[in-house]
Amino acid sequence: MLLLIIVIPFLSFLGACFLGFFIGFGACYLTVLGVLFTFIISFILFLNVLSTGVIYKLKLSSWIFSDCLTVDWCFCFDSLTSVMLVVVTFISTLVHIYSIEYMKNDPHQIRFMSYLSLFTFFMIILITSNSFVQLFVGWEGVGLSSYLLINFWFTRIQANKSAIKAMLINKVGDIFLLLAIFCIIFFCDSADFDIVFALSSHLKNLQIQIGSFYFRVIDFICIFLFLGAVGKSAQIGLHSWLPDAMEGPTPVSALIHAATMVTAGIFLIIRCSFLFEYSPNILNFIVVIGAITAFFAASVGLFQNDIKRVIAYSTCSQLGYMTFACGLSLYDVSIFHLSNHAFFKALLFLGAGSIIHALSDEQDMRKMGGLRKILPFSYSITIIGSLALTGFPFLAGFYSKDIILEAAYTTHTITSHFAFYLGIIAAFCTSFYSTRLIFLVFLVKPNGNRNIIINAHEGTWFLTFPLFILSFLSIFVGFLTNDFFIGFGTDFWLNSIFILPKNYILTDIEFLQTFYKILPLIFSILGFICACFFYTNGKKYLFNFKNKSFKSFYFFLSKKWFLDKLVTDFFSLPTLTSGYFYFYNDVDRGLLEKVGPFGIINNLKKNILFIKQLQTGYIYNYLILIIFSVYTLIFLSIYFSLATSFLIFLIFFLIFFYDF
Repeated sequence: MLLLIIVIPFLSFLGACFLGFFIGFGACYLTVLGVLFTFIISFILFLNVLSTGVIYKLKLSSWIFSDCLTVDWCFCFDSLTSVMLVVVTFISTLVHIYSIEYMKNDPHQIRFMSYLSLFTFFMIILITSNSFVQLFVGWEGVGLSSYLLINFWFTRIQANKSAIKAMLINKVGDIFLLLAIFCIIFFCDSADFDIVFALSSHLKNLQIQIGSFYFRVIDFICIFLFLGAVGKSAQIGLHSWLPDAMEGPTPVSALIHAATMVTAGIFLIIRCSFLFEYSPNILNFIVVIGAITAFFAASVGLFQNDIKRVIAYSTCSQLGYMTFACGLSLYDVSIFHLSNHAFFKALLFLGAGSIIHALSDEQDMRKMGGLRKILPFSYSITIIGSLALTGFPFLAGFYSKDIILEAAYTTHTITSHFAFYLGIIAAFCTSFYSTRLIFLVFLVKPNGNRNIIINAHEGTWFLTFPLFILSFLSIFVGFLTNDFFIGFGTDFWLNSIFILPKNYILTDIEFLQTFYKILPLIFSILGFICACFFYTNGKKYLFNFKNKSFKSFYFFLSKKWFLDKLVTDFFSLPTLTSGYFYFYNDVDRGLLEKVGPFGIINNLKKNILFIKQLQTGYIYNYLILIIFSVYTLIFLSIYFSLATSFLIFLIFFLIFFYDF
């Protein structure tokens, strides 16, 4: 049964690819049934792990034999894997159902559905892996699938550019993950999770010398692992691919942001908690990067006008929360927030897709408005998703995000308080841009094309059913799963997550002052009030471009802190330019042209032309050449004769006068 979880999505992909020509639209239902059946088995596994605490290991065959290194095709099904399987397969099932209606007018719908199944398959490979090498297969697979889906409409140049950008930026993170795997194999002689994690307490005592400095091995491994996760989970510095990934169809955005691509980096950190717990310096670094990402993405989302791009920056911000939760050793809270976030973020993206579908593919919020009565269902689910995102009491986001902020203040370190204050400012920004989205899309006067707005209508059952299920879960999933995920004394996680006793701080939250507990909620309410004021009666204050300070502030945020330009001008362009002029011209193409047959012919032609120029027909030119040649030969003969005489003298001297 466990093997079916892995095999069925791949069979769905193959069936859609090879049978799609013969069964036509039936291939869409084939992929939906395949992923649905995978979810049912995953849910049964989750209930089994929840009730019994059993960890399953499934070894299929051996893969790599190299000296001391052995890598097997082995799959691990523990509590962490079971949670991720339920989240990934459930969201993927709803996205498949949604895509039947959303993509029905696309001539390549079958190819799209097959790519979704392939995406799900590689994500399952990643989360069920029992070794770093096998995990890397799924890691690269989700990168490939995201490229195919972002670039699905390959005739659009912007889709091409976004897909290439996502692939290249993720390759930076992939290189660091490879370095981490190489270090692990070198020092542990294994890539198996069980062996590496068992040796983690030994790795903390190993040091390597670089120059006159000594560094701990585990710090190197952890920083490489984290930098690998930065690429996938779009932390600041390698974040710019995530908003641009909106060029793909909306169901792709929902799957990438809610359950697959961006969650892979967080999953990697949580899976490697056995290593990170022995590297406190790297944990502090993770807290800082996560907090800056949460604040940066939330601030950039304030003045974005593309509805999907606003939600994309909210994903980046929430990933920052998950990241600095891991840095605080709150791995269980991080995976709890990840699972809650998956439901309301899928709701927001699919709800945005429903609005875009109703408005004939219009994504600019400035051209919407007045849709509250025209699209009442979309209005309702957008409010539910936005409230869950902002952490409104008793909705999904409230149970996980607030605990992260409370724990950040309870830790009482400089980095944790830094994360706490940036986190509550990010909560203010999140509430502001979520309310702004609702106002611009539903509440203000219509600003778009009259015919499009009049003819807007809700979608069919295929669009509304997934939204209804996700809205229900966005309300109740946090309450239903809170106790056995992060409840006091819960043994759900067993050995899948490791936290040193000195780093466990969830019990300290109970003694936190009430003011600091409700401070994130206060900032969220302030963000809501500010957005209501500015987008009802205060527009003249909000968009006062005569005020140079506001104008500079507006352009600074709308241009994403100019980080994209900074990265492009100082890193991307110099790298691509040097790669073209040096490596491509001189190595890739240069070796073939200079050393290969083509190069030999060119060099021969040049030498022949040079020799022909020597044949002038004038005798004084020939005399100069002869004299120069004779003098050269005399000089060389004298040089070699002197060298030979000296060598013979040295040999005789050693033989007769040196006492061996």
